[in-house]
Amino acid sequence: MSQISHFVAALIGGAVVAAVLLLTGAAGGDDTKTVFAGSDIANPKEGALTPREIYKRDAPGVVFITADVVQNASPFAPEQRGQSTGSGFVIGKGGSIVTNAHVVEGASSVSVRFGDSKIKRARVAGRDPSTDIALLLVDPDGLDLHPLELGASKGVQVGDPTVAIGNPFGLDRTLTTGVVSALQREIPSLQPGFSISNVIQTDAAINPGNSGGPLIDALGRVIGVNSQIETGGAGRGNIGIGFAVPIDTAKEVIPQLRKSGGVQRAYLGVSTRTIDDSLDSLNLASPDGALVETVRPGSPAAQAGLRAGGRVRKLGGDSVRVGGDIIKSVDGKKVRTNDDVATLIGDHRPGDRVGLEIIRNGTRRTVSVKLGRRPSL
Repeated sequence: MSQISHFVAALIGGAVVAAVLLLTGAAGGDDTKTVFAGSDIANPKEGALTPREIYKRDAPGVVFITADVVQNASPFAPEQRGQSTGSGFVIGKGGSIVTNAHVVEGASSVSVRFGDSKIKRARVAGRDPSTDIALLLVDPDGLDLHPLELGASKGVQVGDPTVAIGNPFGLDRTLTTGVVSALQREIPSLQPGFSISNVIQTDAAINPGNSGGPLIDALGRVIGVNSQIETGGAGRGNIGIGFAVPIDTAKEVIPQLRKSGGVQRAYLGVSTRTIDDSLDSLNLASPDGALVETVRPGSPAAQAGLRAGGRVRKLGGDSVRVGGDIIKSVDGKKVRTNDDVATLIGDHRPGDRVGLEIIRNGTRRTVSVKLGRRPSL
């Protein structure tokens, strides 16, 4: 897991709020199907577009989002009102728009401005704080909508060209170019204690206001939703390290947001650390797997009797909690890293029962756990 600090967790211009209101407004259902491209990423030499061609094709589908936000700092503090701005992109002729969840967090009203300067009130159909994805709906009547084609993030490679289109610092439909500079990054989600996995890192310049806009490949297809930047601890501007939520993640979330307004995720309730060569000096009972460092009280893991580490060992500049269970597999599927635990649990739904093969005090055993529902904000 990469350790990234100094995030601008909300790349929006304006207030940051802690609550969310689902809005009501003039917006209908989406009768058309979103275009999902295949999982292959074409060779850039075969049909690649220039940035100018990508802008001409995709910019009409990128929108400017303004949210009126309300924040209550405490029961004793006066209500604070502000405005935040961000980006989004159209994915359906029926008026479906994707953006970041943090762009519309705490919004009392949301408006969307299109490339032809038409403005529509939007309804927040759903938000997923765990992936920072939100789905907005607008009434398509009178609009000439240009849905963007959704590609696939699975086949993306480091070095692939990227284009970002958005509204940095309120500047309409700005294009920047770069490459995929790293893959499988992990960044904080809006839910404390949880993170977003398999994130795409790019050096295409993204800044406050770019949040929710598309990261696009050489064929003009969306491969990610721009979400966060690394600031280096000084200021809020771009330093060449930006992060986009994979479009594959968004494609999993969008149908659930459309159907129910949210996403239900299975929950185990542990924090784990990958066992690899860096931990050899600790003489753990297994050379691989996921070491359980903490178990949250009252969680499914606690109820099943999983044990956390009880002793803290210093390893270089890091602290490792040792003595806990080591997870070797989930339902027979091998665990090599802590991300494997999150992924395998994420493949289940709340209420499912899973078998965890663990090592405790040098002895292998299997523990049955009934998964819960991930706590909300």
